[in-house]
Amino acid sequence: MAHSIVPIALLVFGLVAILLLTVPTEDVQEAPGFMYGIVLDAGSSHTALYIYKWPADKQNGTGVVTQHSECHVKGGGISSYAGQQGAAGQSLEACLDQAVKAIPKERHHLTPVYLGATAGMRLLRISSPDQSAQILQEVGHKIQSYPFKYQGAAILSGQEEGAYGWVTVNYLLENFIKYGFVGHWFSTGRPTVGALDFGGASTQITFATQQKVEDEHDMIKLRLYGQEYSLYTHSFLCYGQDQVLKRLVAHIVKSQGFSKSVTNPCYPAGYNRTLKLNSIFNSPCTTKYKPSYYNSQASLTVQGSGHYEHCLGNVSEIFSFDGCPYSQCSFDKVFQPNVTGSFMAFSAFFYIHSFLQRITSITVSTPSQLEEAAKSVCIMTFNQMLILAPEQRSRLQDYCASSVFLNILMLKGYSFDETTFPRISFQKKAGDTSVGWALGYMLTLSNLLPAERPGLRKALTLGAWGSLIFLFVLLLAAVMIFILLRARNAKNKGGSESTI
Repeated sequence: MAHSIVPIALLVFGLVAILLLTVPTEDVQEAPGFMYGIVLDAGSSHTALYIYKWPADKQNGTGVVTQHSECHVKGGGISSYAGQQGAAGQSLEACLDQAVKAIPKERHHLTPVYLGATAGMRLLRISSPDQSAQILQEVGHKIQSYPFKYQGAAILSGQEEGAYGWVTVNYLLENFIKYGFVGHWFSTGRPTVGALDFGGASTQITFATQQKVEDEHDMIKLRLYGQEYSLYTHSFLCYGQDQVLKRLVAHIVKSQGFSKSVTNPCYPAGYNRTLKLNSIFNSPCTTKYKPSYYNSQASLTVQGSGHYEHCLGNVSEIFSFDGCPYSQCSFDKVFQPNVTGSFMAFSAFFYIHSFLQRITSITVSTPSQLEEAAKSVCIMTFNQMLILAPEQRSRLQDYCASSVFLNILMLKGYSFDETTFPRISFQKKAGDTSVGWALGYMLTLSNLLPAERPGLRKALTLGAWGSLIFLFVLLLAAVMIFILLRARNAKNKGGSESTI
């Protein structure tokens, strides 16, 4: 019997081998590889180019996007080139050249590229619509001269900027989906995290809320990975760091009678600078402080006094906390529901927070610690600060004002308190990915990108797989019968021997 089962097994294996070589085949999908996308974040103070990649197949309608690389454009934001023909487009060349090298050549024509401009261009559109349109046209023409799939240059609304920042934060924290150890994506079911962004010309707050949003303009709904999210989001134009500092000086100059020499209590003692009036009053954000007539080329001297209480008073006057038309407001008559859950603060928020902790050695994780750190910075002389942070020389004079602004905005404006403020995480990056609106923009826009037709390879048909399974079952049955027969023969043989 043992000898007879061997030919049966060999026959079955032979049939399997023949079937593998001769069965009909059909086309099936293989892994389609990566798609690439480029987002140019044209901020008010600078432009950054981000390259993202994601599998060409989709995950519940949204591409799974990761950051491939980034490039920071030298010089100011594109709005700073107003009136300089072609300069805004030329400023992007070095980073676009880098993108050409970073993305596989065969993917160039499939790679969408988007330029999103934020508050700097929103301000320019207010002050000079023609120059704003010209700059967008120039950067668009420059991008189109590269071998990518140009998808447009647009000025994002403040609401869009806030919402896309929120998407970025929660994607990086894996609050939407997570890759499991078994090799599958799954929904985590975790609560989302709010986003706090502090740019050069605006600041945004965005978070999911169950509370009724009384101003429908501050409500936005997003759908990602098969889930819908209802968000409160508001962008405060002219409350970005650069514009706040400009408004503060404009307010001080006006309150001191537009004299040729003024004292700024937010500048450190031992620091002074000379400014042209045009550099203060050339922004829509300082219009209300502007004198009816002034020589734009005239100069004034600003002397620092390093006085915390006076600085606090001046910065507070930039905000308006009166006349709320809703049940509750943050400031400037803007409705805001109660802050809930955890938050991530990024952009300039991160840099100010990091500087405060480093230079004061205070762990800034509570409102009282934030106030203590701001006071400590504001009473330092310029030379004291220079010893502690020499590499920050060009920015040292602004940290007192920025810290005081952060204090007022977070605690009095957004109403974070001893319970909610410790739930703010100040971050620059999450892993290898920069935190900002650009990744959220790419995630959302990937819904509109084609999933790409995958490559083809040959594989067994469903019928062939059925035949193989049948043959393997037949072989297994033959082996089991062989084992049973051998066991039975051995038992019979043992019984015969015992009888003898």
